[in-house]
Amino acid sequence: MMKTTLFLLTVACAWGQGRSGGPGGSPPPHSAHLLKVQEYSAEEDARIVKLYDGLRVADVIDGLDAVGLPEVTMMDQRIRPLWRDEQKISHRIHGIALTIRLVPAQATVPAFASHAAERKWEEGEWAPPKEMINGADNNAYAYMGLIRPGTILVVDGTAHDNGYCGSNVALMWLARGMRGIVGNAVCRDTDEVTLERIPVYQDPTLAPRGINQGRMWAESYNQPIVSGGVLVMPGDVIVADNDGVAVVPRRVAEQVAEVARWIFEDDEVKRGKIYDSIGRPRDWTVEGHTQPPPASSKPMKHAQ
Repeated sequence: MMKTTLFLLTVACAWGQGRSGGPGGSPPPHSAHLLKVQEYSAEEDARIVKLYDGLRVADVIDGLDAVGLPEVTMMDQRIRPLWRDEQKISHRIHGIALTIRLVPAQATVPAFASHAAERKWEEGEWAPPKEMINGADNNAYAYMGLIRPGTILVVDGTAHDNGYCGSNVALMWLARGMRGIVGNAVCRDTDEVTLERIPVYQDPTLAPRGINQGRMWAESYNQPIVSGGVLVMPGDVIVADNDGVAVVPRRVAEQVAEVARWIFEDDEVKRGKIYDSIGRPRDWTVEGHTQPPPASSKPMKHAQ
């Protein structure tokens, strides 16, 4: 018995050493991204986005519940729309996540001899030291070419009081097809951003005021991030309105949309009938809907 125990312990130690890069094993990579990122075509994204046309966060929450993700991918309730359009509800957005991770700068702002010197530094000299840059440069907006119709920028930013965008940059993104911006703290110039009607969802108590230079460095884009307390993968579906922000994992996006669509149509038809019963004129949200067929009995594709 003792010999058997010693033998098993020896085998276990050898196996562990091999896996950890000890004697007899290969060392693991110095660094690695362990969550796999998928790349989707513009056509694939457009098809998925269309499935969510008109759907509300409430409908999507119910769809997430149905596939086994209750309260798992709902962002923190403190992330709210910067502005609200109570008539056309144009603050409501849905689209595909393009993720950005920002980190606090490991440096301080230098003392400038003049305003001209400060401007020169701000226009390109504030990036990380060359030995810290993974590639030719550290262009904080290198992903701009990836923005296309239906894109929602989702930001993981922990730099203190850092305005990653404002009325200028956000408008430039909007011109490229971006539908909105989501994160704990994303945009400054909020008066102008509101006037420009750019949908922004952030925590109003964390609304940033400073500028990127000297406060943050861009660490990565289109990698897994955490925003609003939940994991967001590139290509996930984002749905946001006055109820908050829902993240739909891409692997269940079609199933969630199907359930949410049924809930949405059923609710709108029933609400329209209530309007009629109390003699209230119908608004545009309860016009043109027909009663959906009974809920489908086909097997559910769960998230697990």
